Amino acid sequence: MTSETPETPVTSLAASEVASFVENGFVRVDEAFPRELAAECRDVLWRDTGCDPDDPSTWTHSVVRLGDYAQEPFRRAANTPRLHAAFDALVGAGRWEPRGSLGTFPVRFPSEEAPGDDGWHIDASFPGDDPADFMSYRVNVASRGRALLMLFLLSDVGEDEAPTRIRVGSHLDVPPILEPAGDAGLGFMELAGRAVQATEHRPVALATGRAGDVYLCHPFLVHAAQPHRGGRPRFMAQPPLAPAAPVRGGGSPVEAAIRRGLEAGPAGPGGAAPVG
Repeated sequence: MTSETPETPVTSLAASEVASFVENGFVRVDEAFPRELAAECRDVLWRDTGCDPDDPSTWTHSVVRLGDYAQEPFRRAANTPRLHAAFDALVGAGRWEPRGSLGTFPVRFPSEEAPGDDGWHIDASFPGDDPADFMSYRVNVASRGRALLMLFLLSDVGEDEAPTRIRVGSHLDVPPILEPAGDAGLGFMELAGRAVQATEHRPVALATGRAGDVYLCHPFLVHAAQPHRGGRPRFMAQPPLAPAAPVRGGGSPVEAAIRRGLEAGPAGPGGAAPVG
């Protein structure tokens, strides 16, 4: 972990940003980590893609998936004081685990080819019967195993450069789906099928921004990838923030959104009105 430069004061989220997180399910933290760190990380990632950054003829796949990265620049990007202050504001001081890495990277390249992984979903957070099978992972109403979904932009991302699609306010529709399943929760595929249908009425936002920006998202937010129609590859990490204490019971904004969703009841056609 490193300290930020004196020119980059450490500030927590404003009250309006926290309120927006509860209402909409996400907040973008601008300049959450230095652009210079993003460039260092991209250099490592470019090497591991096997592609030449200066030769688009080598960009032969729509997406290249890279494993977990824990080298120093990635750890530093994940642990700036600005991000830690934002984690405190949304999850609660002492209620989250610092990241030792920046997670996996789906590097998306400009392509006419369908990426094959652009369906709407919610990220699962704890293992099911087979810990080695990601498709068996589960989600419960207490959000066991996940305090936040995070989107770390390692490159500038415009509207044509495969920004993650977000269903605004969809996190409020998910708690009523999960609550009847209790602690066991629902599996990834079952939850996706039900949550996607229940959130079709929600408006869509795009996770655009500059290298160094980070989207902090509610763990129940429905989101999706999309094809890349821009000019330069998109580098983004999507690690979870793990809780150090149960999400429910701490009085955090993450928990407040879960309570709001339960109070509103089932959404979708005939249910809660869309946000915005």
